[in-house]
Amino acid sequence: MAKRLQTGIDVLDRKLGGGIPAGSTVALCANPASQAELFLNELTAMRGTLYISLGRTEAAVQQSIDASPARTGDPTVRHITGDAPIDNASKLVSALPDASNLIVDPVDVLERVDYDRYRHFLNEVQNHMANTDGLAILHCLDGEDVPKGRDTTRFMADVVFDLTTEISADTVENRLAVPKFRGGRALNDVIKLELSERVAIDTSRDIA
Repeated sequence: MAKRLQTGIDVLDRKLGGGIPAGSTVALCANPASQAELFLNELTAMRGTLYISLGRTEAAVQQSIDASPARTGDPTVRHITGDAPIDNASKLVSALPDASNLIVDPVDVLERVDYDRYRHFLNEVQNHMANTDGLAILHCLDGEDVPKGRDTTRFMADVVFDLTTEISADTVENRLAVPKFRGGRALNDVIKLELSERVAIDTSRDIA
């Protein structure tokens, strides 16, 4: 059995057989208005992390991590700007040490680049993770303008997390589905998460 890397969410790790297989690339797909960044922040607590930001500045990301109520680590944050985001991201990925996390937030900027170049970047990420027993998390924004490369991201990812947020008159519910899981079995059930202080399983009631 492949070595498993814990997410830090105890019940999720148990359901995944101990965590995510080392060397995996994960697509975390969530609405832009969700609290997905709490999920990302908590992942930084598990091991050394390179946090590539393609939207917010380094200072903004660091401030969010420092203020996060979730358990966090001390990631290296790099903000990529300019006309060659894939080239700049590739240089950072190639220098990532063994057994590290890679977070790309959001990956949408790269998904809008030329298909062949983006596919090549994903292959580079997967090869590096496999060779170093690392874990890559690609944060995919599921908003109104989904990039043309999203199908490629979900196809090439080893694991897909779909985080949905449902708003009713008096509650906000976050549900996590794992429809794809190479190296294990996809989850048949949906997990309700509490994304307020730290990421945890919401056991207040069963999911209908």
